[in-house]
Amino acid sequence: MTQENQTVTGETTQVGNEYPREIQVGNRLVPIKTELEGKIWDALKECYDPEIPVNIVDLGLVYQITIDDSVPEETNVFVKMTLTAPGCGMAPMIAADVRRRVMLVQTIKNAHIDIVFDPPWTPAMMSEAAKLMLNM
Repeated sequence: MTQENQTVTGETTQVGNEYPREIQVGNRLVPIKTELEGKIWDALKECYDPEIPVNIVDLGLVYQITIDDSVPEETNVFVKMTLTAPGCGMAPMIAADVRRRVMLVQTIKNAHIDIVFDPPWTPAMMSEAAKLMLNM
């Protein structure tokens, strides 16, 4: 059963365990096919750029998640993401936090974080909620 909740910013979110479903990732909707994938996205929502008080999912920094669960109990997760600027000195810290949070999800044995700069990030990639939080 899916319920809808309204966030502080007025967005409607789905609550429940029904899959497939969609979540807001920056300015786009991303389909989630499994509960595990939903848990990974939830973990990523706990990661922040230390210089910006908005999580990396709402900023639109996460481009792709790939899950390889072909070996039972040896799930590998590949996260393709970017940063707000190519020269960001916090890159190692952000990547380590992303890896650590993903690894906390049950059954995940390995997390690989790939930081890319193509396409380059722009503020237009942020969710409306992120823009509101940053007064944009």
